[in-house]
Amino acid sequence: MNWPTAVVIIVMVVCAAKVLNARYRARHGIIEDMNGNQSYISRGSQEKDRELEELRERVKVLEAIATDPARRTAEEIERLRDER
Repeated sequence: MNWPTAVVIIVMVVCAAKVLNARYRARHGIIEDMNGNQSYISRGSQEKDRELEELRERVKVLEAIATDPARRTAEEIERLRDER
């Protein structure tokens, strides 16, 4: 093996190691600013979980509206208006 081949192999190994390191950090929520300071981002907050659950409920309602026959949906809307 001559020296240019060795240099190319070393560069490829270093690049692969950097990519794997970045992937590991991203997966575990570790970010780094321009100065090299690392910080951890927590992923599971109660507020986000609550908001996600509310959005899921909204999607369920929209799916029901989109898939139900128009007559049944109109009857349900009228029933809700009458309750007020």
